[in-house]
Amino acid sequence: MLKIVSSALAALLVFCHGAVAGENEIKAALGKMDMTATMIRPSPVPGVSSVATAQGVFYISDDGRYLLQGPMFDMSGKTPKNITNNVLLEELNSLENEMIIYKSQRENHVITVFTDITCPYCLKLHNENKALNDKGITVRYLAFPRKGPESAVGREMQSVWCNGFKTKALDGAFRNEPIPQIDSCNIDISKHYNLGLKFGITGTPAIVLEDGTLIAGYLSADKIAELVNK
Repeated sequence: MLKIVSSALAALLVFCHGAVAGENEIKAALGKMDMTATMIRPSPVPGVSSVATAQGVFYISDDGRYLLQGPMFDMSGKTPKNITNNVLLEELNSLENEMIIYKSQRENHVITVFTDITCPYCLKLHNENKALNDKGITVRYLAFPRKGPESAVGREMQSVWCNGFKTKALDGAFRNEPIPQIDSCNIDISKHYNLGLKFGITGTPAIVLEDGTLIAGYLSADKIAELVNK
């Protein structure tokens, strides 16, 4: 019997009695809860789809009848692995052209950091960038102003991401240097922020590994290297 293991109580809801599998049934089921799917992908469990919404990731039977809320773990390895965020990786990687990237010249791994320029531990992690690059780890940044994208900090971070010299602008912002105001560009950091909410991020820094694993808080370059090289 297939098992879905959750760190919290999973909510099981009965929606409808459709017999035909497909996206239409899933979208109709979500509509009954005033939710909209931003992405629907097959899950590792036959007959169940992974669904990304603004409210987070859910698992829905392909006939739209059952919904499961909570993390899914792959139990096949030596230790359980949370695979819930896998469905969000495609959305994450689609934002690569909006990321501020500190690329390793001998890249073996990539991490993505949701950051806030007013967060002390974000600064501490930012100061590890050279050490991370030296270890073959590229660091990609998305904006996650903790007070929201419409806050004063959010507007400052929007200006950083709109700057033509993004890494220099971000370095300067972390040093409390004045941030040249740029009202708008083709980057909207509210997309970064909303994606962070889908990942369940509530604070910064938040590190997403290549497999979708979410690490909350600061880690040293040595510890990050240990995790990505497992």
